[in-house]
Amino acid sequence: MNTKPSRESNGGRVVILTILGLLVLFGGGYVAAYAGAGAKVPRGASVAGIDIGGKSHGDAVSTLEEGMADRAEIDVTVDGKKTSVPVADTGIEVDAEASVTEAGGGRSWSPTRLWHYYTGGEDIDPVVNTDEAALTATVDKLTKEFGTPTKDGAVTFKGGRVHRVASAKGTAIDPDQAREELTNALLTGDAAELDLVEADPDINDDDVQNALNDFGNAAVSGPVTLVFDKAKVRLSPAQFAPVLSMKAENGRLVPDLDEKRLTKLVRSQFSDPKGAPVDATVKLVNGKPKVIPAKPGVDYEPSDISSAFLDLVAKESGREVKVKATVKQPDFTTADAKKLGIKTQISTFTTHFPYAEYRNVNLGRAAELISGTILKPGETFSLNDTVGERTAENGFTKGFIISNGIFKEDFGGGVSQMATTLFNAMFFAGLEDVEHKPHSFYIDRYPVGREATVVWGSLDLKFKNDTDHGVLINAHLAPSSPSGQGSLTVSMYSTKVWDITTKTGERYNFTSPQTRTMTTADCYPNSGYGGFDINVWRYFAKAGSGNVERTEKFHTTYTPSDSVVCKEPEAPKKPDEKPSDDN
Repeated sequence: MNTKPSRESNGGRVVILTILGLLVLFGGGYVAAYAGAGAKVPRGASVAGIDIGGKSHGDAVSTLEEGMADRAEIDVTVDGKKTSVPVADTGIEVDAEASVTEAGGGRSWSPTRLWHYYTGGEDIDPVVNTDEAALTATVDKLTKEFGTPTKDGAVTFKGGRVHRVASAKGTAIDPDQAREELTNALLTGDAAELDLVEADPDINDDDVQNALNDFGNAAVSGPVTLVFDKAKVRLSPAQFAPVLSMKAENGRLVPDLDEKRLTKLVRSQFSDPKGAPVDATVKLVNGKPKVIPAKPGVDYEPSDISSAFLDLVAKESGREVKVKATVKQPDFTTADAKKLGIKTQISTFTTHFPYAEYRNVNLGRAAELISGTILKPGETFSLNDTVGERTAENGFTKGFIISNGIFKEDFGGGVSQMATTLFNAMFFAGLEDVEHKPHSFYIDRYPVGREATVVWGSLDLKFKNDTDHGVLINAHLAPSSPSGQGSLTVSMYSTKVWDITTKTGERYNFTSPQTRTMTTADCYPNSGYGGFDINVWRYFAKAGSGNVERTEKFHTTYTPSDSVVCKEPEAPKKPDEKPSDDN
């Protein structure tokens, strides 16, 4: 038996060993190639012209970020006009991490990856991210600077008529071209070449005509009527046109209105702008008392009008709509006003005064605030409450008053003449004296013992309507002038209850004035006169009877009006100055 291997067996073994040797040799080289490539970017690779070849993934990202950071501005030409924009404003940004990965960075056993590393090197398109809002803002800014703005068409309402506003085309930068050019300029470093193209307005002339056909022409074709229960409000186009408008919405004009302005317009058609009921009252008409009837109020929700108004004016016929409303009756009715019995003048009194502009101002303002006052039975009149504090904000100015027995300047000077005139009108109307204080010394243009003064916060003039009828007070000022004196008249109207007569007694308990010498800046010289006591009687007789039913006595003590001498204050003496002897 032959146990030696055959030649064929020996040859096969050699082939196998050779193949195994080649595999070991190739495997070692492949491992070496993998180790050499690592995670590096292919040799010679670049992104946006920035060389990142042969670098590790991290180093390549840093290199790309630094290179792009150097490109802070993009040169731009718009129709041949040059400018530049910050890259940060465009919203265009190279994603360095993703771009390096796209360029082939990163470990891999793939033969293709290893082959690409050792043989690659082309310029790779970067991965670009874009902030659309920032890019749009940049394009809009460039358009505003270099382009021509479009003009939207419009429909307006003025003077009761509808008006057309024509549209106009403009020029603008094409956003798609801008994106492409700005991106390319960032990646290449070249300038971005932008063109202006024709731009259409959002609202063109066709949109305007459609708005006129659908709403505008009909809106001002005639008046509209709003029905509030039994009350009707008719508004003409001239009245309601200012509340109308048409606004752009999704490329078309749609009707709109100013709800606040419409509410104000509608409420102005009622007696009270706020829709509140108006109480009846009594006013002088052509010098005679007249009852002014009460008027009911109408309350409604403004939205109830607004929701229906645009539909209403869009109609060419049937331009009337009912509005949900609540009718409110006044607290003081026309019948109540008639029951007051304010029918005739029951007293009047006039005082006069020399020219002084501050008196014209202060008495005129007081008359304005008092005139028209109605005292219902049992009510008490207060001058201070009615006129208010005498301040510049309340319409008063500075004038002379009496303070501590001498004349001073303060706001409201002269208002005491209103107190005196009112007191006398009240006196002869037969009303009840509640509070009054005569002047401290007598002023000869007033009736002696029958006059009054007021001081805000301390002295008031008050009287009560103790009759069964209402009393209407009217005050009228005839201003003074440099050539003539002025006059103040207060009249009272009611149903006459009393005939009033009066008697003034003799003066007694005379006192003498003193002389005051003053050196203050607010000193006003005065020639003094003496004081005295006086009594005045008021007699009440039923109207038309002549029989006196009761008597009222008023006692007044007037202090002297001191003489005032004004002198310059002495100059302060110097420390080393000695008094000189009289010569």
